[in-house]
Amino acid sequence: MTIKTVSKLSLLVVVLASCDNNRVQVTETGLKYKFHEDVEDTRKAKVGDVMTFNLTVKNSKDSLLGSSYQNGAPVKQPLQASTFKGSLEEGLALLSKGDSATIYVNADSIAGRSQQPLPPFIPKGSDIAYTIKVIDIQSMEEFQKAQVSLREKQKGTDDKTIADYVAKNKLAGQKTASGLYVVITQPGTGANPGSGDVVKVKYTGKLMNGKVFDSSDKNPQTQAGIDFPLGQGAVIPGWDEGVRQLKKGGKGLLIIPSGLAYGIEGAPGAIPPNSVIMFDVELVDVKKGAAPTPQMPQMPQGGR
Repeated sequence: MTIKTVSKLSLLVVVLASCDNNRVQVTETGLKYKFHEDVEDTRKAKVGDVMTFNLTVKNSKDSLLGSSYQNGAPVKQPLQASTFKGSLEEGLALLSKGDSATIYVNADSIAGRSQQPLPPFIPKGSDIAYTIKVIDIQSMEEFQKAQVSLREKQKGTDDKTIADYVAKNKLAGQKTASGLYVVITQPGTGANPGSGDVVKVKYTGKLMNGKVFDSSDKNPQTQAGIDFPLGQGAVIPGWDEGVRQLKKGGKGLLIIPSGLAYGIEGAPGAIPPNSVIMFDVELVDVKKGAAPTPQMPQMPQGGR
């Protein structure tokens, strides 16, 4: 056998392997999947491991239903045990770090599991295509350690961002131990609210470039302010701490580091990951020790 012949055979093997990677395969449970990249000798996910991956979801007509690329941050979630035959979790368990694949999950099975009817843009009997690119696979312990390290590193970055903004705009305020910066622009009266008090707050949320991502003025139902209990996790930590610095009728500017806001995930479509954000707030009312109401908004969100 000549060297030329060996080269041709090697090329043929590569081509055949490539074709196999792009062929739709079916598991014993009926799950359909197709590998685009199959990386050898890397860590495969097992139940309980945290998977970090980019995701694109399409219906059977190739219409985009969602994308982590559009959201600006990859998905991070623990791999759970399969909840039904042919589930997405079953497909994720086939993947290793660096792999790329499309997993086809029966829409009827998803609807049956969720006990919700299919929306009109997903036909009965069709498949939903999840195209996944695995970035990392970690044990829960590894993931938590990495998150702590990232938060500590980001805290220093946020501190500098806030300090530069305060200096540039000649703001006179107070920085708390957590890194929150509070500027009182209008003093209020009475006592500061505390844990368990229900407060009514008007607000406008902005990115550091001044772009408004949310405001109570945008919605007629919230123009008078939103009600929430302090100290019960109903809002982001920066709000819980910052609103306590105000008195009834008072106004202020809260410059909130990402660790006290929307963190490394951000808020899809509104707040990028690791963003320092600002809120102009007005403490409209305080009800001392009042019980929270059932319809209370959970937290100010972007994109209203």
